Amino acid sequence: MAESILLAVNGTLMAGLALNGNLLAVGARFEREATTAPCYQLWSIGDRHPAMERVEKGGGAIALEIWSVPAAGIAQILQQEPPGLCIGKIELSDGSHVLGVLGEHLCCCGGKEITQFGGWRAYCGAVGLPA
Repeated sequence: MAESILLAVNGTLMAGLALNGNLLAVGARFEREATTAPCYQLWSIGDRHPAMERVEKGGGAIALEIWSVPAAGIAQILQQEPPGLCIGKIELSDGSHVLGVLGEHLCCCGGKEITQFGGWRAYCGAVGLPA
């Protein structure tokens, strides 16, 4: 069996959302829902997708999904992500760390902070965007 890597996603890669097919196309499997440690800010980038970054102050816990992704598929997924998104280590609420999708600081600076909603799905629901 090929090596798989746990990947945390917090936006359009989530189950049923616009880019979820990118995960499915490489044979990724949904593992579980999770939340981050309360040290992240979430930004809406033009109401098209979110970007999440770790902060020292003013962060919150963000809802995400953990997927098991074949190692060979990680690069393909990253190449299809919007500009300004990258992979880094994300701290989960239980103190463990997994790879996950983060936003570069410059990407986040151009967005609207939506941390108070606790996640992309909740934000979309609150403002009437299709999730």
